[in-house]
Amino acid sequence: MVKPFVPELVYIEPRALEYPLGRELKEKFEGMGIEIRETTSHNQVRNLPGENDFQKYRMAKSTLVVGVRKTLKFDTSKPSAEYAIPFATGCMGHCHYCYLQTTMGSKPYIRTYVNVEEIFDAAEQYMKERAPEETRFEASCTSDIVGVDHLTHTLKRAIEYFGESEHGRLRFVTKFAHVDHLLDAKHNGRTRFRFSMNADYVIKYLEPGTSRLDDRIEAAAKVAKAGYPLGFIIAPIYLYDDWKEGYRILFEKLQDKLPDYATKDLTFELIQHRFTKPAKRVIQKNYPMSKLEMDEEKRKYKWGRYGIGKYVYQKDEQQEMKDTLGGYIEQYFPEASLEYFT
Repeated sequence: MVKPFVPELVYIEPRALEYPLGRELKEKFEGMGIEIRETTSHNQVRNLPGENDFQKYRMAKSTLVVGVRKTLKFDTSKPSAEYAIPFATGCMGHCHYCYLQTTMGSKPYIRTYVNVEEIFDAAEQYMKERAPEETRFEASCTSDIVGVDHLTHTLKRAIEYFGESEHGRLRFVTKFAHVDHLLDAKHNGRTRFRFSMNADYVIKYLEPGTSRLDDRIEAAAKVAKAGYPLGFIIAPIYLYDDWKEGYRILFEKLQDKLPDYATKDLTFELIQHRFTKPAKRVIQKNYPMSKLEMDEEKRKYKWGRYGIGKYVYQKDEQQEMKDTLGGYIEQYFPEASLEYFT
């Protein structure tokens, strides 16, 4: 089983110590004997240890920066939610295909933000603007928030905050099974707890540093038992030699391990593998031995925002994916809903 994340190195912004969580984390990491350095800003972490780019990248992935989130304007987060709520940035996982490879660029370290009340206040304003409609907030757009929350408990606070809210709902997704501290949170059914699932082949070869499939399924069963609405994101759907069988086994295992009551209000989101040219360059540099197939000739080019297009699967392959996985959902979870395929 993959152990919960413990940073090798911690940086703290001086301003973070003006907040209770900042002081609490400093004390916690001192007690754990982890080296703590000061940084003027969570965007300005320099001089990470390492002889070369390869070593520095891996060190960055083991580095936690405790900072203050200055930008309280939330990005939109379609199709999953109305807004992304920013509690953390970066991830300790080493998924070869991850879009954070390019959006994080030269700053792949993990950042956690301690001005949690200010983030809640900003969320409150967004909810007021849309009331009486509900507003959904996605907490895992730029991070795997569960992967760091056993240290910060920010997500737990957010679950309880939205549990009390009238017009807000929280959503997040994780590849980590370290959920025990979240099981007793007073969520009042207002947080959808989603797990990123994949065929065993994809997890084994393309998602190092994350919880294994059986551990994720076990965690999902615990979460269902704790009364959370549950969801699964199957992403990225990846065509390898035996993909149909691999994904069928995934659905079979889910059906076998999930309690019946968890399948009544179950959601699925299906996302095919895609990549951009800049992402391909970064991925090949960071994971030179990766089995990830990124052949532009085999793919269909799709125009994207800001002029950066992405390479997706061909139309007939996309249809086959949708039919196959959609068929599995109908077969194994007839009461579940498929939110989207993209």
